Amino acid sequence: MTNRFVNPKSMPAPRGYTQVVETSAPGRTIYLSGQLGMTPAGAFAGAPGDYRAQATQCFENLKAGLKAVGAGFEHVVKITNFFVDMDHLPAFFEVRDRYVNTKAPPASTAIQIGRLAREGALFEIEAVAVVPDRAARTAAKRGAAKRSQSKRSPVKRGGAKKAAQRTARKTKTGRR
Repeated sequence: MTNRFVNPKSMPAPRGYTQVVETSAPGRTIYLSGQLGMTPAGAFAGAPGDYRAQATQCFENLKAGLKAVGAGFEHVVKITNFFVDMDHLPAFFEVRDRYVNTKAPPASTAIQIGRLAREGALFEIEAVAVVPDRAARTAAKRGAAKRSQSKRSPVKRGGAKKAAQRTARKTKTGRR
């Protein structure tokens, strides 16, 4: 399974997200429900109105959800972000960039809304992740190992001394 992150020249240049993410299977698609900045105990993180604390907790909640199904942020291909105030966008990027690969960030949508489901919530995020099948991952690792080994020269595999010894033995026995 592969994920390809593309920013076509025929589309506007993105700011901190990828325009198009293409995934190819086999793999598992994981949908994570919208996460508020609430701790496992059910309280909002930080002091009331602390956007950065809530946003960090949102990403920690996503991290926990991903981990529960054997995934990580490297598998996230799309996030949807709901803000009650778009002025928090710079703080959002600071927090998000600690979790996602900034060289190939997931596709992303940012939406300002009047209110979230819980009073006091400042931010909500939902995500979609695509995780390679275990069988496909194992096969890919085996294939990579075989390709790596076949590309090695005798000198790299056993060192120059061993390669010379093998050549000498073959010459003595008449084999080449």
